[in-house]
Amino acid sequence: MGNKMATYNKYKSFLFFIKKYKVTELVPPQELKEVFSKFTGGGLYMSTEQLYQFLVEHQSEDNLTLSDSEKIVDKVLLLRRTHTESVCVDQSREREITLDDIFRFLLLDDFNGPLKNEVHHDMSAPLSHYFIYTGHNSYLTGNQLSSDCSEEPIIKALQRGVRVIELDLWPTSNKDDIKVVHGWTLTNPVSPIKCLESIKKYGFVASQYPVIITIEDHLTKELRPKFAEMATQIFGEMLYYPQPNCLSEFPSPESLKNRVIISTKPPKERFESNRIKDNSNYPVMDGSGDSSSDESSGKVSPDSTSEVEIKGANGRDRDEGETCASCECDKRLYQVCSPDYKSLITIHNKKLKGSLKDKLKTDGELRRLSWSETTLEKASESHGTDIIRFTQKNILRVYPRATRVKSSNFKPHIGWMYGAQMVAFNMQGLGKSLWLMQGMFRANGGCGYVKKPEILMQKLQCDNDFVPTRIMPVKKTLKVKIYMGHGWSLDFSPTHFDMFSPPDFYIKVRIVGMPADIAKKKTKIQVKDKDQGKDDFAGQTCLPVSELKLGFRSVPLYNEKGEQFKSVKLLMRFQFE
Repeated sequence: MGNKMATYNKYKSFLFFIKKYKVTELVPPQELKEVFSKFTGGGLYMSTEQLYQFLVEHQSEDNLTLSDSEKIVDKVLLLRRTHTESVCVDQSREREITLDDIFRFLLLDDFNGPLKNEVHHDMSAPLSHYFIYTGHNSYLTGNQLSSDCSEEPIIKALQRGVRVIELDLWPTSNKDDIKVVHGWTLTNPVSPIKCLESIKKYGFVASQYPVIITIEDHLTKELRPKFAEMATQIFGEMLYYPQPNCLSEFPSPESLKNRVIISTKPPKERFESNRIKDNSNYPVMDGSGDSSSDESSGKVSPDSTSEVEIKGANGRDRDEGETCASCECDKRLYQVCSPDYKSLITIHNKKLKGSLKDKLKTDGELRRLSWSETTLEKASESHGTDIIRFTQKNILRVYPRATRVKSSNFKPHIGWMYGAQMVAFNMQGLGKSLWLMQGMFRANGGCGYVKKPEILMQKLQCDNDFVPTRIMPVKKTLKVKIYMGHGWSLDFSPTHFDMFSPPDFYIKVRIVGMPADIAKKKTKIQVKDKDQGKDDFAGQTCLPVSELKLGFRSVPLYNEKGEQFKSVKLLMRFQFE
């Protein structure tokens, strides 16, 4: 890989001496010169028709029209006029573009970025057919133990396109109102009304596709109707919930545009005469909390549950996730919770009794399972195919293990490999895992829903039909070339990277995914400097390979939080062989 990095024009040195360096002038790479010559027939100018051929044949812009090429020429000419250097062009060739013109155009990521900007996946399939941009404990501003709870992280997540927001609902100390808080910790609560109003206001700023609210429910039966009233009053017609009859399949993202849906465990149903002892300041979960409440108990085995067993009149134990085998809605007369609350739940979080294989059965009601990352890792070792089958029709949510108190995250592809739709992340965290999550959902126009690959939706007859961890033959090879980077001198101070000399930029490129796809390369250092210690971070990006646009592309870089730099970009080339 070859690379040239634009460097700074001055650096502070010892005794206030200013050490000046000329910014490396950006010039077209040799390969671009050769491609330009090919499409111009060796000429110095490119006509609109030749530009169209270049964009379609080399850049694979298949949907481009000749009229679109005319608009691009207008943009190129505008760039020429605003360029700082004086450019003399033959008046008779005013509508024809030069090598420098096309080079400047290719550096624009808004016109020549590596990904499509619009939604282009089929959005009419059931929700279970998509990976969904999912948050974990979405109300937390920092760590899991002592940070503040606020609506602000929810707003930021929605503005970035996150589609699943998690709220933990608890009674206040006097048990007459509701708060959003991470239970059994020192976090400070936030009002659920603030959270719901923020979801209503910002839910569809970045994407029209549905917002799913997953609820960890620790409410008393008296407070559930109160939350139902809050939700219905705030969201109004935006709130979608199905008729009492069971769904045969989940609705599609397309059919739920600009709608909000709720997912949680249906409240337990029991006789009034039953009593559950409450020896704490919080009510017993009553089997209604979301499965991420398993975190507080530290249970991580695939068969573990966090449940309260309740005896019915016949003395039979009723499990928290017990469901009827047939798709018939439960119409028992001894329901003590508000029917309004239960009717608002579109995606039911339910567990079945029995072995792990039994819990992954796909017959019966549609449902969602919630597992910790540890539970998934253990379950996938022996029941990988069962998990994939389950996620073809139902929904699997995977959340960070309880020990990630600093709001770190796990490798998201361990969930995606098995079809898990909701890989729940701490969006306020930092690190490479979060970069991967952000990169994944730059796909499909950044709408927060990414259609699963067909291999995860095909019918599996045998348990070894498809094993994600098995090494398979490579069908395609991705070739990546990095020509240059630029923009650091505009976004950083001259001494940000080095006090006495230009920075020594290099780039690491890696593929993360199925075992057969994993690869890593590193460019050579162009300007060697004997700096000691850890290398400085200068930018990052993660791109979904299946979405890459071919040819020469301007790739914007992001900071450690995933925020795009204003000016820092790489000029790269992508090819598949």
